[in-house]
Amino acid sequence: MDNIIDNKYHQLALSKVRTLMKLKPSKDSDQGQELEMLISLIEAYEEIHVPMQASDPIAYLQYKMEQQNLKQVDLIPYIGDKTKVSKIMNRKQELTVQMISRLSKGLNIPVNFLIPSVSI
Repeated sequence: MDNIIDNKYHQLALSKVRTLMKLKPSKDSDQGQELEMLISLIEAYEEIHVPMQASDPIAYLQYKMEQQNLKQVDLIPYIGDKTKVSKIMNRKQELTVQMISRLSKGLNIPVNFLIPSVSI
């Protein structure tokens, strides 16, 4: 029963985050602070309760960008120039170890989320 309740609240929190993100509140507003709090709670919940699937670093990066309201231009300090960011995001070039390290530190992303899974 607890899992059903947990999942219900998780889905409600995700729905509220989507609603708040559409409003694009400033970080200092009540809605902006609520959004940040909900995102933190969702991340903590998912770390424990959502099983990891095969790693897709670009999909996760896109998710993180949406979550933090970032554009591709915001990735330049971590990846390189605009062209390199575009190639990475369009899956025409893979992330390098250096890029992964900078993205992990700069955007607070666990390194293992940025390393693609490999089939053996």
